[in-house]
Amino acid sequence: MNDTVDKLVIFLAKRDGIDKLVKTFQYVSKLVHWHVESTNPDVARRAKQWEVASGLSRKAFRSGRFLTGFNALRRSPGSTPTLRSLAVLANAGEMIYFFFDHFLWLSRIGVLDAKLARRMSFISAFGESFGYIFFIISDLILIGKGLKAERKLLASTEESATDDAKNSIKNIRVDRIMRLMATAANLADLFIGIADIEPNPFCNHAVTLGISGLVSAWAGWYRNWPS
Repeated sequence: MNDTVDKLVIFLAKRDGIDKLVKTFQYVSKLVHWHVESTNPDVARRAKQWEVASGLSRKAFRSGRFLTGFNALRRSPGSTPTLRSLAVLANAGEMIYFFFDHFLWLSRIGVLDAKLARRMSFISAFGESFGYIFFIISDLILIGKGLKAERKLLASTEESATDDAKNSIKNIRVDRIMRLMATAANLADLFIGIADIEPNPFCNHAVTLGISGLVSAWAGWYRNWPS
């Protein structure tokens, strides 16, 4: 019990930890609003207020976050030219997303003209979706490389597995789980981004958005939870 509490404290001390918690509030309240909208208008109204407040607080809390993408863009990580190119494209999209998200937040709270909100939302969502596509491709490539490396290690250690080989296999599997979580989160957020870029009945449905938001939040929660 004490260990769980300690991990929760560490998790909530991180900016990403707080973001995932508030994102959970945001999308749970969206689903609650959809579920009771016709049967209990008062609860639906409160749920909507909670959703809006959570969304705005996340935007405020992410102030300056685009610098993280800029730093990653400057370093251009990647072990091969292909992965480096994918990293540049992915981080550039994320940087655009977080940068224009500032203006979206300011327009929604009334500091800037409210008419700018739709335009800023489109630019931010476009950058977000653009980046997620390349993050997903990059992670899938690395998952494939990990599977090949694991198969080689398993083939070479069928008769006598060394501790180093066992640790290497374990690390590959842990990395694969983390990348699968990242892929799930990025794919879920891509649905949310598409809902802003090109509104449609499927992506903009409250259930699609709610489930996508929770998948993203909980996958991020798993990735950021202290080991």
